Amino acid sequence: MPAPSLLAVYAHPDDESLSSGGVLAMHAAAGARTAVVTATWAAGTARAAELTEALRILGAGEPRLLGYADARAPHSAPGAARFCDAPLDEVVRQLVAHIREFRPDVVVTHDAYGGLPGHPDHVHTHRVTLLAVQAAGLERLYPDAGAPWQPGALYFATHPHSAVRTLGGYLAPTGKGMNTVADELVTATVDVGPWLGRKWAAVLAHRTEVARGAMPGHLAGLPAAARQSLLSTEWYIRHDPGPATRPQSELTAGLAGDASPAAGGRTWSADCG
Repeated sequence: MPAPSLLAVYAHPDDESLSSGGVLAMHAAAGARTAVVTATWAAGTARAAELTEALRILGAGEPRLLGYADARAPHSAPGAARFCDAPLDEVVRQLVAHIREFRPDVVVTHDAYGGLPGHPDHVHTHRVTLLAVQAAGLERLYPDAGAPWQPGALYFATHPHSAVRTLGGYLAPTGKGMNTVADELVTATVDVGPWLGRKWAAVLAHRTEVARGAMPGHLAGLPAAARQSLLSTEWYIRHDPGPATRPQSELTAGLAGDASPAAGGRTWSADCG
């Protein structure tokens, strides 16, 4: 079975490498089409250039930028609305157009908490992606955004409670939150060790974030063994956006067994801050 095509949707440049760099590299190495949509930062900025390099390393093509401003960095897209402030219908339509143009088998994005730190842009990206994946398959929604296409599965990048034992000691100095989910909600635990070199190179491509001591910079300051422990596993929650017409092993490209579907209720609570 050919490896399923994969579209990742993340809030900021570097999210794709930190959250799904291993799975992106795995799919690309298996010959699958892969791509990344990034909600914030505009073309022509340093971080957009760094994203281009990271995606080249991961084999994920050219950046697909929605071009909105980061909630906490207005200079990220001069003159553009903050991502969380933009009209929801406008943002969903843009993402629907990318989904219908790329026609992915699988979409991955942030979980409902927005990952470990719970950044408001991450949370909003989760909401927008959930809506867009559902809308993309409905021919009477956004008819000007391309022919309908329903991805087979949507996966949320997450961290289980059990990972805190590993993460806590290394990430506590960052002062960031630790938003994790119950282990039973995780439906795909992916060993990305074989692709860790490529994933780490993609993280380092985000030089601005390394230099300012954001998560890539914090990771760069850790011993190699600690980085391996933190980055060699990726966890996902599977969500079925439509009829289950495709195998459920698509996220791991047949390398790590089936991931059975699960549903877990979560209350969304974040704004642009």
